[in-house]
Formats: sequence, C-alpha cells, structure tokens
Amino acid sequence: MTNFNKKLIEWYSDHKRALPWKENVDPYQIWLSEIILQQTRVEQGLPYYLKFISQYPTIIDFANADITEILKLWEGLGYYSRARNMYVTAQNIRDNFGGKFPNSYHDLRTLKGIGDYTAAAIASFAFGLPNAVVDGNVYRFLARYFGITIPIDTTIGKKYFQEKAQSLINKKKPGEHNQGMMDFGALVCTPKKPKCKDCPFVSECVAYHSNTIEQLPVKSKKMIKKERHLHFFVLIEKNKIIIQQRTKNDIWKLLYDFPNIETESNLLGNEYLKLFSIKTKMPEPIVFKQLLTHQKINAYFYKLNSFKNFTSGVNAIEIDISEIKNYAFPKIILDYLKCEELYLS
Repeated sequence: MTNFNKKLIEWYSDHKRALPWKENVDPYQIWLSEIILQQTRVEQGLPYYLKFISQYPTIIDFANADITEILKLWEGLGYYSRARNMYVTAQNIRDNFGGKFPNSYHDLRTLKGIGDYTAAAIASFAFGLPNAVVDGNVYRFLARYFGITIPIDTTIGKKYFQEKAQSLINKKKPGEHNQGMMDFGALVCTPKKPKCKDCPFVSECVAYHSNTIEQLPVKSKKMIKKERHLHFFVLIEKNKIIIQQRTKNDIWKLLYDFPNIETESNLLGNEYLKLFSIKTKMPEPIVFKQLLTHQKINAYFYKLNSFKNFTSGVNAIEIDISEIKNYAFPKIILDYLKCEELYLS
C-alpha cells in the first residue's frame, strides 16, 4: 500500500460520514443514492433517499411503479431527467437482467443514466471492483494535491484525471478508497476555505506550497445561462383550477404546470393572449425566479378568477383545488402554489 493510500484509508476510518447507503453493498441502494446526489447536496438528498427506499424497497418495486408516482416522490429535487432515466433502467434490469444489477463496469455503463462515475461507484461499492470514481470532490482534491492545471471540463482533462485517479486506486479496498476520496474533498479539501491545517496530505500538497489553492481546479469555460420568461395563467373558478401536463422533451417533461406562454422578455403583449382567447384585462403578475445549472427561469403568474374566454390546451385538465397535491409540479410552480396557499400537504 502506498503512503497516499495508507493516509487516505486511515483518515477515512476516523472521519467517514455516516450515511445509510454506506452500510450495505446493495447495488440498488447505492445506485439510488448516487443518482439522487448528482447535482444535489447530501443534506437535501438524504430525505429523498429514505422516502424512495421506504416506498420502493427493491428495484422491482421501483420498476413496477407508475412514472407519475416516481415524479411525485421526486418533486422538488430538480433535474427530473434523472428520475425518468432511473425508471427506464429499473424496467430494463427487471426485464433483461433478471431483476439484478449487472456486476461489471462495462455492463453498468450500458444502462440509461449511468455514466462513468456512477458505474465506477456501483462497481466498487457493491462488487469490490477496482474502478476509480471521479466526481467534483475528487477533481478538486487531485488538482490541488498534484498541482494539475489541465482544465477539468475538457476531454483531455477528464481523461487525464480519470487515469490519475485510477493509478491511485487501492485494489484491495476500492470501495473504501473511493468513499475516502469523495469524503475528503467534501469535508477537508472544500471549494472555499479548505481545512489545510487538518489535512494529512499538506506536506505533499503542491497547491498548498505554491499558494494556488484558490486557482485549482481549472475550468476553461464560463457557463452561460439561458434566460427564459414563462407566463403562467392560473385559472380558478369556485373550487376548480386548470393544470396541464408537459409533454415536450425539456427539463419538466411529464410534470404539471399551468397553461402558459414563453416570450423573449418579461413583456406579455396582447397578441400572445389571443392564443388562449383571453380577453379580460390581465392582473399584475406574481413573479418567481429560479437559477438552474444552465438556465435562469423567470416565471410570471397571472391569477384569473374565471375560465371564461379561455381555450385550453390538449393536455389541460380541470381539477378540484384540493386534489392539487396529488400531481407533481416543478419547484417554481410549487413555490407559487404554497405562496398562494393553494397547495395544502
């Protein structure tokens, strides 16, 4: 065992995070936790993990559920394509793998929604295979420790870091090694204000000795967020409300929202209202904003206390307001519903 591996395993033994999916080698639970934690903090994802395990104890239970049930349970977690991909994979495993996860990295990579990182995590944690995981925490730890300036968001950079991580893997304890790498990046080698005084690797850390901690890891591109303006018509009459299911291939596919129009700006001209045959004077909207990885969402909600002169869309349905909690909505719609006290859990 190298000095690096020895230090890492010793640190992990003393400081590892107590998380339920670490207590077993069930590939289903490991897969579920890894997908939930993509783009999600542990403290936010943990309650969702526990809900899913309670509702669907096995992958067969998950596969046999209805997609609308899956999306409802996922509600508020965001990045809904993860849930849709999981559903496809669960059914694939049920139908083509005898209800059991494949036990090789190569076969795991063939499953929808499972990339290099997730395949390596399942392979090492569940099956003890020596496949190195590389997530944001590992990129940061390796970049600082070795002083690597190759951008992590390039093809060359990703390949280089993957090979570097693989060269370090502890073949006798690959699961512990990978967990240690991720936990160390999350707890010690943090993005801001890393705990260098508590770091067992500080004597060898290139970034620490060259005073480049804040500059590593390097990214070559600055992400440009697309700004979107969505105008939602909240149509209420007595105790009824109109909602619709989204069917386009976007981030909210199969979720519910209100009849809406997307424009280039925050302005809603009369020509747009004609699309829905709305002739009444529009009230001032209630505005909500949401920042996503690639998008900035501006949502304008116009509450209209009548269905009169409204032409509904193909997927629009009329429901009792009391039933609204049975449907899965994007977070920004949920925020509005709760603000208006229309969503009572």
